[in-house]
Amino acid sequence: MSELSDSRAARVSGPVRIVGPVRIVGAGLLGASIGLALRERGLDVILADTSRSNLRLAVDYGAGRLARADDEPRLVIVAVPPDLVADVVAAELAAHPNALVSDVASVKSGILSWLQDAGADLARYLGSHPMAGRERGGAVSARADLFLGRPWVITPHDATAPEQLRVLEDLAIELGATPVRMSAEEHDEGVALVSHVPQLVASLLAARLRGASDAEVGLAGQGLRDTTRIAGSNPELWVQILGANAAPVARVLRDYRDELDAVISALDAPSASGSLRRIAETLAAGNQGVARIPGKHGRDDRYAVLIVKVDDRPGQLARLLTEIGEEGVNLEDFRLEHSPGAQVGFAEIDVLPEAAHRLAAALEARGWTLAEGGR
Repeated sequence: MSELSDSRAARVSGPVRIVGPVRIVGAGLLGASIGLALRERGLDVILADTSRSNLRLAVDYGAGRLARADDEPRLVIVAVPPDLVADVVAAELAAHPNALVSDVASVKSGILSWLQDAGADLARYLGSHPMAGRERGGAVSARADLFLGRPWVITPHDATAPEQLRVLEDLAIELGATPVRMSAEEHDEGVALVSHVPQLVASLLAARLRGASDAEVGLAGQGLRDTTRIAGSNPELWVQILGANAAPVARVLRDYRDELDAVISALDAPSASGSLRRIAETLAAGNQGVARIPGKHGRDDRYAVLIVKVDDRPGQLARLLTEIGEEGVNLEDFRLEHSPGAQVGFAEIDVLPEAAHRLAAALEARGWTLAEGGR
């Protein structure tokens, strides 16, 4: 890894404030979410989209306003489908000669190479990628808090000036994200491992359900929901993403295939010498890997988990969260699991170990039921 990848928390020194107007091209999930977040902070946001209905919807939701002839944006953010990003970035660089142009595409090196070959003004282009999203797209799914606590990758290149880094780092920080500097190539290798391959694996697993009986599918629990959640993502979008990052994704999948073949061989002959050890080592390696996932929702062993039963009635979840706050306990992470066929859910609450016993006793005293099996 190069020096660029080691600068997660580092920033170029000196105060910079994001100055509007900010022009956002693409009024889908990411574009509208950025617009909502910037509007909350009082910035003037201009929205553009080739779809009039998408544009009107995003404006109606408050993500920004329509463009005017006298607009002079200081920052342009391109948030269009992957196949269109390079062309739109080049057009925005030409149309707004005083603006820094960025994009939020999930693959970076191909865009940079295309712009270089096209002779674009790279001194005013700086790619980025907020590691945030939802299974459903569009302005209707946009949220101003979408980026809170998430990494926001910035991919500087040889023509990048320090003040441009400061602008995008401040943008990320203003929206609650953590700026991370990586080269475009490092970014693409990284997202292949943590984003693109998981999408394919989840889709392949979910596809096995197509031929299952209703009785078999009815046995599904939270494990299947967790591992297939992202399989509901937009196929058209993902075809573009995977096509743009094909080589890094294929490299990860080949290693995955080799490990899967070894497990299959062990399962074909479970009584053979070394088979059970191979299976155990695979599971243990998974424990080690998941422990490295930062934040939400990796299994961070620094925290204890309480599992609280929550009745499926209006106001119950809000009451639980309020009462945790009244006990003076900080909520490190939170998940809610619904119980199929029952009017009840289970809230998994991550807290510091030293606070777990006190909070459990306090919640029980307030009438909550704690389930067994939390760690």
